[in-house]
Amino acid sequence: MSEERQSFKSAGRSIAVDVFGARTGTERRPAVIMLHGADGLNGHTEYRAAAKGLAAAGFQVFLVHYLDRTGERRASFATVFQNFPVWMDTLRDALAFVASRPDVDPGRIGVLGISLGAALGLAVASQQPGIAALVDYFGPYPQGALQRGAKLPPTLILHGGADPIVPVANAHAIEALLREHDGEVETRIYPGQGHGFHGAAERDATERALAFLRRHLGEAEAAPLSAAG
Repeated sequence: MSEERQSFKSAGRSIAVDVFGARTGTERRPAVIMLHGADGLNGHTEYRAAAKGLAAAGFQVFLVHYLDRTGERRASFATVFQNFPVWMDTLRDALAFVASRPDVDPGRIGVLGISLGAALGLAVASQQPGIAALVDYFGPYPQGALQRGAKLPPTLILHGGADPIVPVANAHAIEALLREHDGEVETRIYPGQGHGFHGAAERDATERALAFLRRHLGEAEAAPLSAAG
């Protein structure tokens, strides 16, 4: 398995992306874009560990440093609503970057978002095609950023019943929205868990997320490149 730092441009800014995947340039694979939470990536090894786990399962994984667009190490709650549309644009550019790669099947791109990253994924998925599956780890309901009536991709919602930062009511609101528009949604609420899972809940969430991505992106088996690719 390979791991390397790459980048793409978003409104002229260089956005770092950590790429994890198979050491091959001759096959197209399903891809997962990972979006971290408001705490950013500095000093947090959990995000990279999760990305490596997905890559080990056969996915091409792209951990996007979307805060680079606003020059932050962690999201400021004072400016999060102001910056949210900017980060949405950055995710759109990340989707284009990933879809253009020769090692990715552009029809099999999923988003796994954590907290703020989950809200970004949901908001962008409501406004444009290109996301085949969405995994929402304890994300807030992105009120005002959702395209009403849009067809959302299949979505897995994982939330702690005792989350003090993003109350579980957010998970229920997102589920209701998806059901209102006949979207495919699965929800798992972990009683007693907070903003982040531990022990059996963490293991269960990991297994559910992997099974969900395999089901909706296809088993992580390579698709052959076309002659033009």
